[in-house]
Amino acid sequence: MIVENLVRGRTLVIAPHPDDEVLGVGGTIAKIAGMGCDVHVAVVTIGMAPQYSEDSVVAVRGEAAKAHACLGVKHTHWLDLPAAQLADIPNSSLNKAIRDLVTEVEPEVIFAPFPGDIHIDHQLVFLSAMVAARPHQAKHPKTLLAYETLSETNWNAPYISPPFVPNVFIDIEGTIDLKLRAMSCFESQVKDLPHERSIGALNALAILRGATVHRRAAEGFVLVRHVA
Repeated sequence: MIVENLVRGRTLVIAPHPDDEVLGVGGTIAKIAGMGCDVHVAVVTIGMAPQYSEDSVVAVRGEAAKAHACLGVKHTHWLDLPAAQLADIPNSSLNKAIRDLVTEVEPEVIFAPFPGDIHIDHQLVFLSAMVAARPHQAKHPKTLLAYETLSETNWNAPYISPPFVPNVFIDIEGTIDLKLRAMSCFESQVKDLPHERSIGALNALAILRGATVHRRAAEGFVLVRHVA
């Protein structure tokens, strides 16, 4: 379904790693921001030594700042949990970090990574987002959607892990250029075709998702919950 009003209001995009938010939600972020709605991005993890150098972390954060400015993000929240090590920390720590942020931002809409992604950081972040968004709380987001991340969602195991079958499509014909420009800001992450983290692959996915619903470009999402 194509439901533009579904994603109006204060929005929180939860990204396990820098650039996930652009890969999965970049066009929609720009569209929502263009409507005058506040869009917050939470980057859950930070690269830590010895796997990541301090210089590389600083570089990626600078790239993210440029990308988010391009998309119109109001505020970027860095939660600074260890990248590729979320399975090694207490689950309560991840739950608390995301729950505290949701309490602070009070979003009406949350975008979280798809639970079938191959990267366990993505799976755990989705589960913690579900905990933070539970509707029995006094204030809770009315809409929760899962997004796809090229290089993670597309590598899941068919018939074993959950397949990404979008049932919500956001028309991004007017913002696809901003999405691609924002991704280009991540110079340390962008690859050449046929790598899925290429500008060409990202554009091709937008065209495919758009053609599915007779649009020129779209992003697809799985609607987890909507409370009218």
